[in-house]
Amino acid sequence: MSLRPGVTLTPIDEVAVLLDERTGRYHQLNATAALVLRSLLAGHGTGGAARELVQAHPAATPTAEADVAALVGQLRAAKLIVETVALEQP
Repeated sequence: MSLRPGVTLTPIDEVAVLLDERTGRYHQLNATAALVLRSLLAGHGTGGAARELVQAHPAATPTAEADVAALVGQLRAAKLIVETVALEQP
């Protein structure tokens, strides 16, 4: 997963702001959403992001996967992220 071209991520302490340069709109992420997005952008996938969320917030265990999926859905709906395809190495 990666940010769509024209979307800039700016971390601010534990939170983050996404700027969609196409629309001029800012999207504020709380600390939890910023943690999940950083994990996704690092290539950990939704499962890895859910595991990182649980590591940081053990109380999130019952809903971590659904929470990550909901954030991904919101980011997709806002057209802030794009799926990336990993190429196989020969």
